[in-house]
Amino acid sequence: MVNKNDIFNINSQNQFEEIALHIFKHQFENNKVYRSFCDLLYKHPSDVKTIKDIPFLPIQFFKSHRVISSLNDVKETFTSSGTTGQTTSKHFVTDIALYEQSFRKGFQHFYGNIEDYVVLALLPSYLERDGSSLIYMVNDMIINSTQPESGFYLNNLDTLKNTLLDLESQNKKTLLIGVSFALLDFVETYQLQLKNTIIMETGGMKGKRKELIRTELHEILKQGFGVNTIHSEYGMTELLSQAYSKGNSIFKTPPWMHVLTRDTEDALTIQKQGKTGGINVIDLANINSCSFIATQDLGRVYNDGSFEVLGRFDNSDIRGCNLMVI
Repeated sequence: MVNKNDIFNINSQNQFEEIALHIFKHQFENNKVYRSFCDLLYKHPSDVKTIKDIPFLPIQFFKSHRVISSLNDVKETFTSSGTTGQTTSKHFVTDIALYEQSFRKGFQHFYGNIEDYVVLALLPSYLERDGSSLIYMVNDMIINSTQPESGFYLNNLDTLKNTLLDLESQNKKTLLIGVSFALLDFVETYQLQLKNTIIMETGGMKGKRKELIRTELHEILKQGFGVNTIHSEYGMTELLSQAYSKGNSIFKTPPWMHVLTRDTEDALTIQKQGKTGGINVIDLANINSCSFIATQDLGRVYNDGSFEVLGRFDNSDIRGCNLMVI
């Protein structure tokens, strides 16, 4: 069994691959859903020599099955957002400290100490429901920032504007993290010139607005907030780790998370870097659920391991790997 502390001390590709292969064997033996999926593909640990041999579980399984690799009690159940009547994903978390360790270390890896920031959160669609892993993470960031101005903003955009201007006048380092539609709502009402604030979008219009391509969204937000770059967070209910972009929509992963792409016509084939395909994520923090997930995002991975998200499959585009999805 892999020591969970080893996951967050990875410092080489070889170390990552070694731990990933150990986790694959553990999940093959302890996760009934994943084991059944591997059996249907005739993939056994003896057949898996590199991470490219590992089967990636389609993310839809989190909607239809209990994806869990631990005998411990479930401490938190994170659920995805969805419109009325939609089946939502459920991520059963048996070790909430592992999630906390992952998002804290992940943020620190890219941005430094959270205590250096005032954290302002504009996440209305998430605040209005229970079970959001994003709200759990951001709430922890707000608490650990230890800054009195840190907090959530629901629909009180005027208060948020005044807070941003006040922090700007004090030259305080600020992180404004928000869902795309709420950030757009803000800049349609207010135009600012911010020098000390990172604007970070977490993606998705959540049915509130027409979807925009990311470059278009970022141009509008850059103009509205008066900043040179828009940062982005790439995370999801089914993952316990996040990737971050500091601009140009190019995401980087922490050392315990890797992204690959699969062939859009053959879901079991991992592609060479540089080709557009379905995004597969290895998240070693998911040791108690499934660390190897085939998402419904389309993207491209570059030679340094960074990646770009180019869009999403629609239901008609999902081919292969649906063997057990109900």
